[in-house]
Amino acid sequence: MPGPQTMPQPQGIAISDEDFARFQEFFYRKTGISFDAKKRYFVDKRLVDRVEALKLRDFREYFTHLRFQVSGEEVQTLINAMTVNETYFYREEYQFRCLVQSILPELVRRKAAGERLRIWSIPCSTGEEPYSLALYLLEHWEHVDRFDIEIVASDIDTKVLEAARQGRYGERALQYLPQATRRRFFTRVAEDAYQIIDDLRSSIEFTTVNLNDPLQTRRHRDFDVVFCRNLLIYFDDLSRRQAADTIFDALQPGGFCCLGHSESMSRISPLFRVRRFPDAIVYQKPDRGEEP
Repeated sequence: MPGPQTMPQPQGIAISDEDFARFQEFFYRKTGISFDAKKRYFVDKRLVDRVEALKLRDFREYFTHLRFQVSGEEVQTLINAMTVNETYFYREEYQFRCLVQSILPELVRRKAAGERLRIWSIPCSTGEEPYSLALYLLEHWEHVDRFDIEIVASDIDTKVLEAARQGRYGERALQYLPQATRRRFFTRVAEDAYQIIDDLRSSIEFTTVNLNDPLQTRRHRDFDVVFCRNLLIYFDDLSRRQAADTIFDALQPGGFCCLGHSESMSRISPLFRVRRFPDAIVYQKPDRGEEP
């Protein structure tokens, strides 16, 4: 694989290796996401797009604007451009089965009927995961009406959050949903567009959260379950540990965290207990007085 000096760059505006390194460090501090040399063309292309969109002379003028803009609007715009959001309904369905068949039965043993049960989906992207959680509970959990279920869905990307609130999806996103589920919870609004019914869209709270920003994460607490799938693979070791600490603090004692299939909390943090259920391996915050 060619190194940074030999990577092709978008034509026109040039970004030097020194400039790229400065941007790497800046974006890492803001988001915890570290871009290596393999992503150089991807990053350069989006940076050049922003320079041109703002009609600035070169990358250095753009970088000054990025760092010192009081509103922070351009930082958010760039975050939206740099984050990749591709998902679909019932992705890694085995974890939803685990939630219904193993995690929830354990959690509700300590709750009375009518008590609150809180689930956090981060990053939620365009909404397929939090809506999948709601659909799966409605379709497969017999006690869904016995508890006050709250689903909070968060992402760093404000554009995907707006798309999630709209709840409109194409055939590709819905390809693994049973037809009966589609008919019950979706309205066809165009030839290849379906929208989640209003009741379901209004039942989920969408929030902007950067896991690397304590001011934003501090407001998210007392969750029984956190789904944080396929995010930590974009972080380095330090950012992963910080994210694990944030998830730990967000969970109730005895609460559970579900990661993506290629992620392992055991290699990141000693705070969690490993729980091996028939359908999935998940990670639990020890109850009060218990050792990890």
